[in-house]
Amino acid sequence: MNDPSTRYRIGPGFQLEVFETYEGMSRKAMEIVSGLVRSKPDSLLCLPTGNTPTRTYELLAIDRNEDPALYDRVRILKLDEWAGLSANDEGSCESYLQKHVLVPLGVDEGRYFGFDGNAPDLEAECRRVTGLLDKIGPIDLCLLGIGVNGHLGLNEPAEVLSDTAHVVELSETSRGHAMIASVKDRPRRGLTLGMGDILRARKIVLLISGKEKRIILRRLLETGVTTMLPASFLRLHPDVTALCDRSASGPHVRGNDVGTM
Repeated sequence: MNDPSTRYRIGPGFQLEVFETYEGMSRKAMEIVSGLVRSKPDSLLCLPTGNTPTRTYELLAIDRNEDPALYDRVRILKLDEWAGLSANDEGSCESYLQKHVLVPLGVDEGRYFGFDGNAPDLEAECRRVTGLLDKIGPIDLCLLGIGVNGHLGLNEPAEVLSDTAHVVELSETSRGHAMIASVKDRPRRGLTLGMGDILRARKIVLLISGKEKRIILRRLLETGVTTMLPASFLRLHPDVTALCDRSASGPHVRGNDVGTM
């Protein structure tokens, strides 16, 4: 089904594309990922979890069913993880990615990299991931969602943002995330790639969906670069595509707000 979109330029390397539906937004994201993998089969994809990218992953699985060998060399890097959750905990990012990405795309252990949220030494685990990324990087495409407080990964608004993988104290907003709603003892800390890791990716795709994201999207469009809005740092990257559905954009994203392409 064709879902018309409207494009806007937010900055020199940052464009926003607004779709009428979540399905249209997700299909566009799938096409970007699929297109990259077709041109570079061993691409390193950094992937998030949560409700927003789920349909994109479902469409990637359909894409793989139609071309079974397409994802045979792709590499996957986990963006972040809740501290203290085991890999088989249903609320963990690991469990989500296994279910929605790794198994459907046939990604074996040798092509998957990420944090162990249950590691005995979390700081050492972050150093391990930093060293790992130095060896396997750079990230070819980083797919992101945005938190209602403007976080990327688990990089929370703060006076200073970390460059590389680090342990973070979660905000109350993040601790209320739907992924861990059923966890008895909700995590108070998380492990995440740093803002520098994200910005060193060759291409970034930001997914924004749902009316609860309207306020933060407007802030992203109107605010300069500030550590109190980590997503604003995307303005510094040379190749960012933000994909948004109409429920998130609302009526205020029009040509008068940003430059129409």
